Amino acid sequence: MGLRHHTIILVPHERAQFRKWRVSNRMVWSLGIGLALLTGFALFSTWYFLTTSADRRELVQMRSENERLRQANASFESSLRTLQGQLAEYEDRTRKLAIVAGVDGLAAGNGEAGIGGTEVAPGGTSGGVNELVDRASGLRNSLDQVAAKLDERRRWISATPAIAPVRGILTSGFGGRSDPFTGHAANHLAIDIAAPFGKPVEAAADGVVVRAGDVGGGLGLGVFIAHGFGVTTKYGHMSRVAAQPGQRVHRGDVIGYVGSTGRSTGYHLHYEVLVDGKPVDPLSYIVDDRGPS
Repeated sequence: MGLRHHTIILVPHERAQFRKWRVSNRMVWSLGIGLALLTGFALFSTWYFLTTSADRRELVQMRSENERLRQANASFESSLRTLQGQLAEYEDRTRKLAIVAGVDGLAAGNGEAGIGGTEVAPGGTSGGVNELVDRASGLRNSLDQVAAKLDERRRWISATPAIAPVRGILTSGFGGRSDPFTGHAANHLAIDIAAPFGKPVEAAADGVVVRAGDVGGGLGLGVFIAHGFGVTTKYGHMSRVAAQPGQRVHRGDVIGYVGSTGRSTGYHLHYEVLVDGKPVDPLSYIVDDRGPS
C-alpha cells in the first residue's frame, strides 16, 4: 500500500500568493505522536510539581510538629522532675508529722511514705508517671493515718483537764488529811480550792455533762463531766449550777458558781479527777499559771 499524501493550502489576503505544503501520513502520525508525548510530558511535569510541593509542605509541617512535640516532651519531663521533688518534700513532711502524731511505722520511715525520687530517663516518662501515681497514693494513705492520729491527739488534748476550774487558794490537797468535821484521819481523793462566793467555775476540759444539780455524797450542788479517754471530772459544793445533763461543754465554759452546799465548812470548790474510774491528783494535770496557790 503506497503512502498517501495530504496537501495543506494556506490562503492569505487577496494580493498574497497561495502557499501549499504536501505532507504524508507518516508525517501526520509523527506530528500527532509528538504532540501527544509533549502533552503527556506537560501533564506529568505539572502533576509532579504539584505533588512534590505538597510533599514538601507536609514534610515541613511534620518537622515543625516534631519540634513542638520534642519541646513539649522536654517540658513535661522537667515538670515531672519538679513534681517528684515536691512529692519527696511532702513525703518528708509527712514523716515528720508522723513523728509528732506518734504513727510509729511512718515515723520510722518504713511505712508507705518514702522519701526521695528518681531522675526521668529518656523513654522513661511512663514509668515516672506510674511511680508518681503509686507514691501519691501511698502519700494519701499515709496522710490519712497521720490526720486520724492527729485528730485523736487533738481530742485527747482537749479531753485533758489542763486548767484550774477556779482561781483561789488550795486549802486541802489530794491524799491523807484530818476530816474537817470529825478530826479523824481520812483520805481526800480531790482538792479543795477556796474562792469567793459566786465566783464562776469553769470546765477543765472538753466533754459532756453527765450529772448536774444535787449530786449527793456530801458534795451538794455539783457537776460531773465525762471527757472521753476514760477521764471524768467532778465539781462540788457549788452555790448554783450552770449546766445540764447531756450538754457538751468546752474547756473554759462556765458550769457553775462557788458556794458551800453539802458537807462543807466554807466557800470553796471540791475538784476531783478520775482516770478509768480511779481518782488521781488534779494538780498533776493543771498546766496553766492560774492554778490554786
